[in-house]
Amino acid sequence: MSARGEKKDDMNDEDKRLQEDLLQLVDVLMGKDEKAMARALIHLRILMQTSTTSMTSVPKPLKFLRDYYARLKDAYFKIEKNDDIKRQFAEILSVLVIVGTSPGSRECLDFCIKGAVRNPGEWGHEYVRQLEAEIVDEWTSAPIKEEEDIRSQLTPLIESIVKFNMKHNAEIQACDLCLEIDQMNFLHDYLDSNNFSRVCHYLTSCAAYSEDTERKQILEFVFDQYMRFGEYSKAMLIALQLANPDLVFKCLSTCPDPLIRKQLAFLIARQQNHLMKKEYQEEDAQDIETILSNGHVNGHFQILARELDILEPKLPEDIYKTWLETGMRRDIDYDSIRSNLASSFVTAFVHAGFGEDKLMANTKDCWVYKNKGYTMLSATASLGLIHLWDVDGGLVPIDKYLYTSDDYIKSGALLAIGLVNCGVRNECDPALALLSDYVLSTSEILRIGAILGLGLAYSGSQRSDVAELLTSALNDKQSSMEIIGLSAIGLALVYVGTANSDISYVILQKLLELTIEQLANTHYRFLSLALGILYMSCRDVIDTPSAALEVLPEPYRLACQTMLQICAYAGTGDVLIVQELLRICSEPVNGKESIYGTPITTPVASCCDHGKRVVSNPTTEDNQAKNKTPNSKEIGISQAIASLGVGVVGLGEGKENSRIFGQIGRYGPTQARRAVPLAMALSSLSNPEPALLDVLNKYSHDNDVDVAHNAILALGLVGAGSNNARLATMLRQLAAYHAKNPSHLFLVRISQGLVHLGKGTLSLSPMHYSSRILDRTALAGLMVVLVACLDCRNLILDKSHYLMYCLATAMEPRWLVTLDKDLKTLPVSVRVGQAVDIVGKAGNPKSIAAGNVHTTPTLLTHNERAELLLDEYEPLSSMLEGNVHWYALHSGNNNAAP
Repeated sequence: MSARGEKKDDMNDEDKRLQEDLLQLVDVLMGKDEKAMARALIHLRILMQTSTTSMTSVPKPLKFLRDYYARLKDAYFKIEKNDDIKRQFAEILSVLVIVGTSPGSRECLDFCIKGAVRNPGEWGHEYVRQLEAEIVDEWTSAPIKEEEDIRSQLTPLIESIVKFNMKHNAEIQACDLCLEIDQMNFLHDYLDSNNFSRVCHYLTSCAAYSEDTERKQILEFVFDQYMRFGEYSKAMLIALQLANPDLVFKCLSTCPDPLIRKQLAFLIARQQNHLMKKEYQEEDAQDIETILSNGHVNGHFQILARELDILEPKLPEDIYKTWLETGMRRDIDYDSIRSNLASSFVTAFVHAGFGEDKLMANTKDCWVYKNKGYTMLSATASLGLIHLWDVDGGLVPIDKYLYTSDDYIKSGALLAIGLVNCGVRNECDPALALLSDYVLSTSEILRIGAILGLGLAYSGSQRSDVAELLTSALNDKQSSMEIIGLSAIGLALVYVGTANSDISYVILQKLLELTIEQLANTHYRFLSLALGILYMSCRDVIDTPSAALEVLPEPYRLACQTMLQICAYAGTGDVLIVQELLRICSEPVNGKESIYGTPITTPVASCCDHGKRVVSNPTTEDNQAKNKTPNSKEIGISQAIASLGVGVVGLGEGKENSRIFGQIGRYGPTQARRAVPLAMALSSLSNPEPALLDVLNKYSHDNDVDVAHNAILALGLVGAGSNNARLATMLRQLAAYHAKNPSHLFLVRISQGLVHLGKGTLSLSPMHYSSRILDRTALAGLMVVLVACLDCRNLILDKSHYLMYCLATAMEPRWLVTLDKDLKTLPVSVRVGQAVDIVGKAGNPKSIAAGNVHTTPTLLTHNERAELLLDEYEPLSSMLEGNVHWYALHSGNNNAAP
C-alpha cells in the first residue's frame, strides 16, 4: 500500500467526516447552482473558522483543501453575475492561498481586496502575517503612475491589521508593518496608556538600524508619543539622542511639574553640548540654570567619596605597588625626569575631582621643581585635574603659580585653570578672565597653556567671544605649527558637533594655506582633526568641506578627508563607511614619495631626556624602515586614521568589531596595525573585558615599538576607572618586563593611573544612557589623545604629553545619586545588576539580572542598571541605569519629601 494510503487510513473517524464534508462543499462550489454555492460558502467559512488544531500544525480544513485550490480558483473566475457570491468566494480563496501557492504570488492580498475583507484578524494570526508580507511587497514595488491608487486601496486594510495587532498584544508586528511601508502615522490612533511604552521602546531600538532620514522620522514619532502620554524624561532622552535643541526646549518648557523639570535639566546637563540654545524663562528659570551649569557636581562627588571612604590621598607608589612587581628590577633609574612626569600624571588621574593629593600638596618639598621644561607644565597642570569641577575652591591653590617667573610653570597653571572649569559653567567666567591675556602672548610656552585651557574650559559652549580669541591665535603669522594645531583644536572643542560654517571656513582656510614643510610637521594632523570634531556625528553634511580638501597634495588630502569622514559618522555604526575604511586599509594609493612627519628612525630630542637615551630594539626599527615601500609612506597616515576610524564609527560595538580588528592586526599594513589597539580601546572604554585585555596584552609585547606603545596605553583606557585587579596585575608584570625601557615604562605608569582613575569612581565612556546617546564633547577630547597616539613618539613621548589632559572632557562619575525636592542627597535602597535586553518581550520582564542591594549614592559599572528596592519612593525618571547622574525622587506616602 502506498504511503498516501497509509496516511489516509491513519485518520480517525472525525477527520474522515470533515474531509468528506469539505469535498462535498468543493463539488457544490464547482457547480452552477448559485443558491447552493451561497450556502456552501457559509458552511465552508464556519468550518474553516471553528476548526481547532495544535499550535504547530496546519488547520485540518486547509490541509484537506490544499490540493483543490487550483480548481476552486478556476471555479471563482467562472462566476460572472453574482457579486456577493464572488466576494465571499474570494475571501475563502485568500485564506486557502496560505497553503495553496508558493510564496511571492501576492494572491492572498489580491483575493483579500476582491473579497472586501474588513476584519482579517478573524481568520487568525497566520493569515494576518501572510497579508502583512504581501502588503509590504505591493506597497514598496508599486509603479509610480499607479502608486497613489494602490496605496489608497491598501490603507483601510492596513489600518484594520494594525488595529487587530495592537488589540491582541502583537504590537511588534504592527510596528514592523508600519516601518516597512514607512508610515508611522498608522500607529498613532491605536496607542494607549497600556501599549505605548512597549511600542516606543521597540521603535527606539529599531531606529539604530535605520538610515539617517528614517532614523530621525522614527525618533521624532517616538518623541511625540512620549510627550502625548506625559513621559517627559523618556521624551528628553529621545530629544538628546536626536541632538535637536528645539525638541529639548519643547520638552522642558511643556512639562507641567517643576520637580520633573529639574530632573530633565539634570539629563541635559550630563550632555556637555549645551543644547539649550533658547533661553528658558519660566518661574524656576534660576533653578534650571543652576542645574545646567553643573556647579553641583563637585559637591555631590565629595559626598560620594565620603560615603565610599576613599578621601585619603595616595602616593604614586601606592598605585604602582612596585614591591609586588615580579622579574628583574632596575638597579638604576634610567630616566628620573620621565619617571617624575609619570608620577605627575598618575597622581592627577587617581585624585581627579578629589581636591587633595600628596605630591602637589607638599609645599616643603615642591614637586613641580623636580621636573624641568615641558614636564613642569604637565606637573603644574595636574592641579587642574585634582581640583576638577571645583571652580570656587580649585583656583586658590593654582593662583600662586601664576606669579612665578618660569613660563613652563605659569603655562601649566593656565592649563590647570582651564581643567578646573571643564564641564562646569560659572557666571563669573574665571577661565576667560584669567586666560584671555595670554592667548597672544610673546611667549609660545604661555600660549600653549592658555589656548588649550580655553578650549577645555568652554568645550561645547559655542561661545563667540572665546572663538574670536582662538581665531586670532590661529591666524597669527607668528604662530608655530604647535600653536596653530592647538588653536584649531580649541575652536573645534568650543563648537563640537555644530557644523558651524564660519568656524569651518576659518579652519579650512588655515589648512589649505599650509606649505608642504608645514604639512610635514606632525602637528598638522590636529587641523584635520579639528575639522572633524566640528562635524562630529553630523553624518552627510560634510560634502562641502570634503570637496574643499581636494586641493591638498597627497598623502595629506586622503588623510584629511578620512579624518573628516570618521568624525562625521562617529557612533553611527554605518556599515558602508566601515567598508570604505577597510578598503583604505587594504589598498595603498600609488603616488610619489612624500614627506611624512618626522621619520620613525629619527631620534627625537625629548623634554624628558636625562643622561644617555636608551633605545629599544634598534635592529627591528632599522629593518622596518628599510622595508617601507613608497606606497606605505604615501598611504601610511591615512591607513592609521582609517583603522582608528573603524572603532570611532562602531563606537561601543567592541564584540561586533573584534573580528575586523583581528584581521587588520594579523594581515594589515604596518601603519594600520599601529592604530588597532587604540581602536579596540575606543570600542570598550572603561569596560575591561577579559578577552580584550588578553589581546591587548599580547599587542603590548609586539615587535613593532609603536604597536606596543599604543597597546599599553589602550590597556589603561579600557580599564579606566575600573580598579580592575586582573588588569592591575597585568600592568605590574608589564612594568617589570619593560623595566629598562623608559618610554614603555612611562606609558605603563600612565595606564596604571588611568585604571585607578578617580580611585575607581570615574568613567571615560562617551556613550550614555544604555549606549544610546553620544556625548560629542567627551568623544572630541578622547579623539585628541588617540590621534596624538598615532605619532606617539613625537607627541605624547616628546613635548606634547600635556595633550593627555584632554581626557578631562570625557571624565564623569559612574554613579547613581538620588535627590529630594530640595536637591539634597536622599539615601535610597536600590538593587543593582546587569542590564537585560527586554525589547519586544511579553509581559513585564525584569530589566536587571543577579542584582545586589546598595544604598545611594552608589557606583554603577558598565552595563549595570538600578531599580528601586521598595515602593517608598517613586523615581521621576525611568532611566536608573549605567553612568547615570542624578535622580530626584518623590515619596509614595505623606511622611517623606514630596
